[in-house]
Amino acid sequence: MVDDEPDLVDVVCGALAYEGWQTRGATRGREAVEIAAAWKPHAVVLDLMLPDLDGMEVLALLHQERPEVRVLFLTARDAVEDRIAGIAAGGDDYVTKPFSLAEVVVRLRSLLRRTERRALTGPPEHALVLGDLVLDEQAREVTRGGDPVELSPTEYALLCHLMRHPRQVLSKAQLLDAVWSYDFGGQAHVVELYISYLRKKLDAGRPPMIHTVRGAGYLIKAVP
Repeated sequence: MVDDEPDLVDVVCGALAYEGWQTRGATRGREAVEIAAAWKPHAVVLDLMLPDLDGMEVLALLHQERPEVRVLFLTARDAVEDRIAGIAAGGDDYVTKPFSLAEVVVRLRSLLRRTERRALTGPPEHALVLGDLVLDEQAREVTRGGDPVELSPTEYALLCHLMRHPRQVLSKAQLLDAVWSYDFGGQAHVVELYISYLRKKLDAGRPPMIHTVRGAGYLIKAVP
């Protein structure tokens, strides 16, 4: 639990300990990063406004050390833009102050259940896996971070081709040929359109995985 108010840290840690979790508290960003590096938590409750590092900086440092750690933002910043920024930066959930301890407990349980479910089952045998993105070719199912991603047949085929060539720049002509079986000629907008569809569905507040290489095409890579 990371917050610049010691009393609040004590209250939340006490509530989580009552629920059966082991807890550690920190009132500064660097202190939190040091504790996380040594203690390796499964989840972190993180304020955005800290006296040394901004919460976003703490999040980035936490994910460098432990990419799988779940992060729940608990902050007074309640603007929609702040929520979007927090999730887009890699946060898993966002609760604003004033808050209910019961809600924080429920949201943390949900985050940890998702982590445990993935750890127990692992990716399917016939799956393409890239970071937290999993494409099951037999079931024709796609998940990101354990959450299902509903794709149209064309979106699925495009993603499948990209994932079979991770970190490779694929031109629009190559994608047209592989997915649509078109000769390249005035159809570039089709690729651009479906790439935009995929980005909206795959990212949904998460760091982007499909990148545009100007003048060359597109590539997909795991989020660092």
